[in-house]
Amino acid sequence: MWREDRVAALLDGAGAEPLLVSGAPSNLGVFLDRFQAVVLLSAPLDVLLARVTTRTTNDFGRSADDRSRIASDLVTVEPLLRRVATHELDTTRPLADVVDDLQSIVRALPA
Repeated sequence: MWREDRVAALLDGAGAEPLLVSGAPSNLGVFLDRFQAVVLLSAPLDVLLARVTTRTTNDFGRSADDRSRIASDLVTVEPLLRRVATHELDTTRPLADVVDDLQSIVRALPA
């Protein structure tokens, strides 16, 4: 969960530059009307599992319980996120392409 007081303060203090926020907390709905875009970054389960088991910056995903949770969330949480997303980007593509698409989304937002 996001700390609502802190996220509200962050959003209240956002200036003219785009503010990109990452996460899918259970209380995301509290803030949905404050976002101009919601982008779902998606990938198939095998890709997600390969990524979390080989990364060196975070241990989440290495245990069987973690991998089970990821699989479960993909089935139960991702469809909910897809319903509120204004855009979906397939992250199996090269990172530069995903970043270019994300930048295009930001540029297309009203000032």
